[in-house]
Amino acid sequence: MDIEETAILVVDDDPSILDYLSILLRKNNYPVLLCSNAKEALSQIQGNLIALVLTDIKMPGVSGIELLEEIHRLDFEIPVILMTGQAELDTAIEAVNKGAFSFITKPFNREYLIRSVEKAVRHYQLVKAEKNYKYMLESTVIQKTRELADVALMASKLSLEIIQRLSAVAEFRDSYTAAHISRIGHYSGKIAEVMDMREDFVEGIAVASSLHDIGKIGIPDKILLKESRLTEEEYQIIKGHTVFGSKILENSSHPTIQLATSIALNHHERWEGQGYPRGLKGKEIPIEARIVKLVDQYDALRSKRSYKPALSHQEAFRIITKGDGRSEPEHFDHEVLNAFIGNASHFDHIFNSHQDCSQAGF
Repeated sequence: MDIEETAILVVDDDPSILDYLSILLRKNNYPVLLCSNAKEALSQIQGNLIALVLTDIKMPGVSGIELLEEIHRLDFEIPVILMTGQAELDTAIEAVNKGAFSFITKPFNREYLIRSVEKAVRHYQLVKAEKNYKYMLESTVIQKTRELADVALMASKLSLEIIQRLSAVAEFRDSYTAAHISRIGHYSGKIAEVMDMREDFVEGIAVASSLHDIGKIGIPDKILLKESRLTEEEYQIIKGHTVFGSKILENSSHPTIQLATSIALNHHERWEGQGYPRGLKGKEIPIEARIVKLVDQYDALRSKRSYKPALSHQEAFRIITKGDGRSEPEHFDHEVLNAFIGNASHFDHIFNSHQDCSQAGF
């Protein structure tokens, strides 16, 4: 989609915010349309091709969440990022439940804001590309079974989309990337397959594992994005993301969300019983969490962070199987560890074949 064909719509009743975002986005080669209220915004959406809406969550008259609902009545595919001065968990959950792509807090972190915009626009592109591809399929393949197939596909994609949106919230609140979330799913599915789990479990954990860190939306930016060593108090707050995550996902009737709830709560438990939040030991820990515990550790070792370099596959393998003082083999279920050891080359392949690509413009 050419940059000339689309624009980012910014909605805020504060002229200084509009000026700041206009300058910042245009410096990053994004065409921008500015509105001070919801009525103007809806008019712009009806008259222009909008790739993303950035809207304040609190405005006189119509709130940002109400505007979000109106936008999705017009075009559900337009991603909406809400801007709020209060990073509250309840607000984040409500925004996601209403279909928000993400939220950002004021005062803005410039790098975080641009990264959020890039990913939202990329999501818009992929949705549009997928839609065009689906149209081609419908005209050449879907004939007599079209109605039945559409119903089944819609139900499946709706469930997956909800999970992807929830995953995106955690992604935007941390330094992890979309590729990290994708890799965790592939790793987890591979381990479950090697361990001869049921087919529905293999498919379920490949999707549910992407929500393992959803609880991080409840952790303040100053702690979650801190580059220096955490204090003990900050570390205890970080550990709370497991409970936050389970609270967000609990009481669902959907099997995949139920699996994700278990993973979110338990993926930091350790086989020898020294993990958190409940200090579970051995097979007290659900198997899905035991799997994600190991694969999340592997990917963290392989990935570059502000506080550490990326390690090679060989070094990550050595640390997981031999230990380094912080990570020890005793932390992992021995059956999961053996499945990893016997299929280590697959993990290296998954890591190398699922990397984020830089996105230039639209």
